[in-house]
Amino acid sequence: MIQKIRLTNFRNFKKKVLEFSDSITVIIGPNGIGKTNILESLFLLSTGKSFKARIEEEMINYDEEFAKVEGKTKEPRLDVVLTRSTTRKKLAVNGIARRMLDFAGHLKVVLFGPWDMDLVTESPSLRRKFLDTVLSQVDREYRRAIASYEKGLRQRNRLLFRIREENLSCGQLLFWNQLLIRNGDYITARREEFIDFVNQKPSLNEQNFTLDYDRSVISDSRLEQYRDEEVAAATTLVGPHRDDIVFKMGTTSLPAGRNMAAYASRGEQRMAILWLKLAELAFIEEKTDEKPTLLLDDIFSELDDDHRKIVAQAATNQQTIITTADPHFIQGLKGVEKITLE
Repeated sequence: MIQKIRLTNFRNFKKKVLEFSDSITVIIGPNGIGKTNILESLFLLSTGKSFKARIEEEMINYDEEFAKVEGKTKEPRLDVVLTRSTTRKKLAVNGIARRMLDFAGHLKVVLFGPWDMDLVTESPSLRRKFLDTVLSQVDREYRRAIASYEKGLRQRNRLLFRIREENLSCGQLLFWNQLLIRNGDYITARREEFIDFVNQKPSLNEQNFTLDYDRSVISDSRLEQYRDEEVAAATTLVGPHRDDIVFKMGTTSLPAGRNMAAYASRGEQRMAILWLKLAELAFIEEKTDEKPTLLLDDIFSELDDDHRKIVAQAATNQQTIITTADPHFIQGLKGVEKITLE
């Protein structure tokens, strides 16, 4: 659990120290005061990445050259330093520099914010990013496989471009093909395991929510099948970087379900995301034997009363940090410590 964070030149905070309860902490303040920035700093300590910055320099206060986030857990201490120089990010565990591979996952979090509603309807890249965030927190080998796959994908695409432009031999693809297949198989297997776990969790009402895994299989035969098209496009056309998940909702009369992106109401989509986030909490706990910290960013304003009660109940099961502009939404929560930003 996170006990304390110290922010230096992070977003709008020049210097800020915050301490958190082992149970529920509510951060209260008007819109634009920096509540989401605090959750971003916690997510950064967990994953080594931001959930909202397009480039990492955006997390540095506009007038400064560096930013630092220091997090104290029961064990260990986590530090992230961001600079505007070429070496943009430094990660440390107990004061010892670490690669991303060995930094992520010490602090496990589940983040739930209004933007998560886009998971149902928006780009497949959002859904792949969600899968990677969950699995990277619980599986070091997954972090390694993703990093190796993405690096190999960039190299293979450059080679495809040179084959097209310089008429190089396609035989030079063999090394990168095998690297992508080896890492891609692991990525696919872990994604499938998570999706199967989610689909075993009961839905929140009479609707039956499920995730369909639309996998893009990578193999020697498929790479051979698409070779000419890949050379023409200078892009790798198959593999887990093309995966998607489809949210479906069924009923007793339509058990197979329908695509929620096209046929579900906004309210039904909210319920599906809540179902997914509760499953994510359970998955991380099962895989690590640790309860993750739940981060709720102004989510109560997005839910109706019945589903606020479900989230409020979930908030009592582990350390939870909530942001809100309206204290009315958290009146029913007990044992709450409050932090007011002014």
